[in-house]
Amino acid sequence: MSDHGAATIAYLDCFSGIAGDMLLGALLDAGLPAEVLTDQLALLPLTGYALRVEERKNGAIRAKQLTVEVTADQPHRTWPQIRAMIAESALVAGVKEKALAVFGVLAEAEGRVHGVSPEAVHFHEVGAADAIVDIVGAAIGLEYLHITTLLASPLPMGRGWVECAHGRLPLPAPAVVELLKGVPTYGVELAQELVTPTGAAMAKALCQGYGPMPPMTIATVGYGSGTQQLANGQPNLLRLILGQSREVQEAQTVEVIETHLDDWAPEGFPYLCEQLFGLQALDVALAPIQMKKGRPGFLLTVLADPAHALAIKQCILSETTAIGLRYHTAQRFTLPRQLGSVATPWGAITVKRVETPTGVVLYPEYESCRAAAIAHGVPLKAIYAHISGPTADAFIPKEHSHG
Repeated sequence: MSDHGAATIAYLDCFSGIAGDMLLGALLDAGLPAEVLTDQLALLPLTGYALRVEERKNGAIRAKQLTVEVTADQPHRTWPQIRAMIAESALVAGVKEKALAVFGVLAEAEGRVHGVSPEAVHFHEVGAADAIVDIVGAAIGLEYLHITTLLASPLPMGRGWVECAHGRLPLPAPAVVELLKGVPTYGVELAQELVTPTGAAMAKALCQGYGPMPPMTIATVGYGSGTQQLANGQPNLLRLILGQSREVQEAQTVEVIETHLDDWAPEGFPYLCEQLFGLQALDVALAPIQMKKGRPGFLLTVLADPAHALAIKQCILSETTAIGLRYHTAQRFTLPRQLGSVATPWGAITVKRVETPTGVVLYPEYESCRAAAIAHGVPLKAIYAHISGPTADAFIPKEHSHG
């Protein structure tokens, strides 16, 4: 199966929740041809169903609605049976991997809820043809549209009750709660099911992250329609936003770590900086402050990727006289940048190429300019002035630099 389109990142805007048919409808609306979906699903040993794709308005927004019409009785399939059905099919490896991942997390969640092993889970509704079509169809769409990164917004949780093969269950359904461990959620005052087990399994298995919309250049938007009318009148849609990633190679969610120091020798600051940057600190700052009893002191502030924050905190407590730290999570907005070099009369100088709202700016790296100034006996400011001139066309990205 060949892909279509150039999207590398996609964002699921789940303002009304997520269900399997909603995601597949959004993928169809975003560019997955219905005939490709039908041809690929025919590679499964699955019969007794027909697809209907309709364009409809949900509220004031046009969307695609997918309906799976089951034309023959479907068995209650087990996880091993579904696994074999997918694994032994002629679907491409990427589609198999994604579909099996969704069913795998669903089997584990159902097993924990009902107190049985995943291998013994009978999926009931989820084992029926419509759920298999939704899950495998979503995998086909992600592969066809070449979506390599999928992110999602926090998921809204309704309340109330739902009737299913297991009887009357509270909302969110027990399997949904189990599936969404570790996934950001929030409650809403709607006595309706907004996130189905299939939708929750897709969000858990297919998404690489959750939160606000990431930096991206939008290329396509698709809307998938749900089947129920929401009691508060909002459109029951799932929005899929596709485009090119504008993510810079640095964290956008950071930990801000601070401490006050009034009995620390500041000559150790350069060494502390070396240690912190060696542990992947994003920035380090030291500012003079007036502390209690009129003592002069310092405010040490460190920005860190949450993944590296613990080691950085331990370093601060080891290398300074701090006996405690304050920290909090913050969001930051950074401009796209690229490291490279420009050719000058004094050789190649390392620079950052930064895309600002008013155009591209080259920022020279001090250490590179310093080394050239010493080697050639020229003023440092002359090198800075040369680079700040019309040299943008001479920029050489780091991956293309020599030496």
